[in-house]
Amino acid sequence: MQLFYTPELTPETKHFTFSKEESKHIVRVLRKKEDDVLHITNGKGFVFTAKITIADQKNCVIEIISHEFQEPKSYKLHLAVAPTKMNDRYEWFLEKATEIGIDTITPIICDHSERKVIKAERFEKIIQSATKQSLTAYFPALKPAISFSNFIKEHSDTQLFIAHCEENKKQSLKEALQPQQDVTILIGPEGDFSTKEIALALQHNYIPVTLGDTRLRTETAAIVACHSVAFMNHE
Repeated sequence: MQLFYTPELTPETKHFTFSKEESKHIVRVLRKKEDDVLHITNGKGFVFTAKITIADQKNCVIEIISHEFQEPKSYKLHLAVAPTKMNDRYEWFLEKATEIGIDTITPIICDHSERKVIKAERFEKIIQSATKQSLTAYFPALKPAISFSNFIKEHSDTQLFIAHCEENKKQSLKEALQPQQDVTILIGPEGDFSTKEIALALQHNYIPVTLGDTRLRTETAAIVACHSVAFMNHE
């Protein structure tokens, strides 16, 4: 099944006209015709079945035939990950985390961050593409970049973890994680979190964890954390 993404759709929608760009993609690139059936998600849990009524590459019009609601997961995962020096590595993380299952992503700017500017529009497109590829009805939220200290002060969840590389007492994420509960995990930049940042996180009840026996790149650590939470919550 091929899945399209249109956030404007609601259960009350009867007809919808795609944008010029999407219409061109559907009609000219995919060669869809009138009466062809499309499957569309609004990224909020609904999947719609629709029929093309006007196959125009500038204004493709559909009629909604039916819709169904996918129940959300029993937990929510929020990864706060420092932007990587090489932008394509962060984009890889966004794609794979979306495919595995994530709810919220926040780029955090840390003391050792070498990249402090992100391309939000580009990131959104990657997340959208991965959402459609994985056939999920929920679109992960990409939050604006924020400083580490502000993130720590503004966010709290049932479970709070910070994955860092300093040699002090840490639990494995597998041991510390409680399934079926919301979780936030902090992943630092290439140079790791600073000692000051780690201390601040601990003051705000973040639990220090390890993701394995080897030193991982930022984007690899984020994927390991994402998969570990998904695996531990698999029913």
